[in-house]
Amino acid sequence: MFLEIGCLMISVICCRVTPLQKAQVVDLVKRNKKAVTLSVGDGANDVSMIKTAHIGVGISGQEGMQAVLASDFSIAQFRFLQRLLLVHGRWSYFRMSKFLRYFFYKNFSFTLTHFWYSFFSGYSAQTIYDPVLISCYNLFFTSLPVLAMGIFDQDVNDEYSLAYPKLYIPGQYNLFFNMRIFIYSVFHGIASSLIIFFVPYGALFEATDHTGRDMNDYPMLAFTTFTALIVVVTGQIMLDTAYWTVFTFIVLLGSLAFYLGLVIILYEVLPVKVIASTQASMSYGVVFRAFSSSQFWFSLLMVTVVLLLPIMLNRFFWFDTHPSYADRLRVRHKLPKGARGKEVPDKQQLPRTAVTRRSRRGSLRSGYAFSHSQGFGELIAKGKLFKNIEHLRMPSNRSSPTKKGLAPIIESPPGLIAAVATVPQSNQQSRPTSRDESRSQSVMSTPHSIIVNQDDEPLPTFLRNDNKPAHPGYTSATVPRSTPREVPTHFPAYPPNIPPTSNNYRRQSNHDHVTSSPMPLPASSNSSSSSASHGPRFVGRQRINKHLETEEDHPSIDSIERIVERF
Repeated sequence: MFLEIGCLMISVICCRVTPLQKAQVVDLVKRNKKAVTLSVGDGANDVSMIKTAHIGVGISGQEGMQAVLASDFSIAQFRFLQRLLLVHGRWSYFRMSKFLRYFFYKNFSFTLTHFWYSFFSGYSAQTIYDPVLISCYNLFFTSLPVLAMGIFDQDVNDEYSLAYPKLYIPGQYNLFFNMRIFIYSVFHGIASSLIIFFVPYGALFEATDHTGRDMNDYPMLAFTTFTALIVVVTGQIMLDTAYWTVFTFIVLLGSLAFYLGLVIILYEVLPVKVIASTQASMSYGVVFRAFSSSQFWFSLLMVTVVLLLPIMLNRFFWFDTHPSYADRLRVRHKLPKGARGKEVPDKQQLPRTAVTRRSRRGSLRSGYAFSHSQGFGELIAKGKLFKNIEHLRMPSNRSSPTKKGLAPIIESPPGLIAAVATVPQSNQQSRPTSRDESRSQSVMSTPHSIIVNQDDEPLPTFLRNDNKPAHPGYTSATVPRSTPREVPTHFPAYPPNIPPTSNNYRRQSNHDHVTSSPMPLPASSNSSSSSASHGPRFVGRQRINKHLETEEDHPSIDSIERIVERF
């Protein structure tokens, strides 16, 4: 059930699990799903998970080197995982797929030729190739080209691999190497072995040279067949190579040159007494004799055309009619920059400032994905965190949905101080032309009050500074109230799980004047001469029974949030 539900999700987070449980989750997916698993860890508690997965990636950091020592790949930071997968991982899969496909092809082409020759040798187990050439086939003649392809080959460069993550999809579905590709490589090798053996056999059957000497002999057939095999498998890897480097040219041309030099030294240069005791003595002098005959070159041409021309035509057909996504990107990369069209924009790097550098140097963050200490979840669940401003964001606490502002808010959570602060309200009648003018007009407009914790204990001593000069943009004012209302708006606030009492609500009363004072702001040089009465004053509550407040003087939610943040 856990696996079925997890597979329906985009991602699954297992929080606070033991190292054994991490390994069991990976093993569950590994055993029941046909997928390649990858585990990333940075500490000793991730070692079992890394060893259980197919591929383990260790991050060297503050948690030690245990994960790095137990992993297959090691990276310094987690962000390097993107390049490891999209660039190097995709290139590795692309190269290994080509390597295996070519490896099966060249070995089937090499081996099955002996099978066809057995029908003409009376099943005597005689090899059609010289034993020396058989030993050097996989060791020198065809090893370096396939290794160069497995190391340097790539379909698109690293920039396109990162910019187009869609290129990673074929690897997830095994489209480059699967059972169909394997069977194709086997049949390709079988067909190549047939052509490599029977074309030289037919060309040399009852053939004679210009002197009338019979060419239908074993050394001539063996040398022609093996030379055609080397040329065909080298031409095939040339067609398979998508990214040519200097090393690719060297190993491809060097393999052909090494084969040609070896056969000349073995069959022409070395004395007869040196190779007299080996099977190579039967083919002594066959190289120059084959080079001087037309049947030899005709056999090489026929084998090359019959085996390589259909491959070229098939690839050009599919490339022109059904190009893959990588083919289109490779063609686009070869076009001039003006003809490419819209390129993928580069990712903008965040600017490095002195603050960010200092914060990164002084950071002591843990490498764990989740902290093992008690967090703030309990405070959020119980409502003890940010409970003083939660009613400001809830539309259900408003007195009337048709009003433009809010009435003064009375809160009484325990532990806070009582204060009266000035809330600037923007003037809706005048529309300033600039942002600075709008800010200055909202500051100098009619101030309003917000009363917090009217019945709590008074301010501490260090906050009761009546002689502190006020900010130049704020003044203390007394605003007359008019238009009495029948029912005032109350916003009681009390801790959760405690039933409301009569002390938590404000009794209905009338106000003659509501005295408000500005928020304490840093004093400037221009405000040193202001009087003490214009400085910030914090009081519990001041009432003079005359008028009630009007709905036009209610502060907006944005102004209240700014004042609460400052407070």
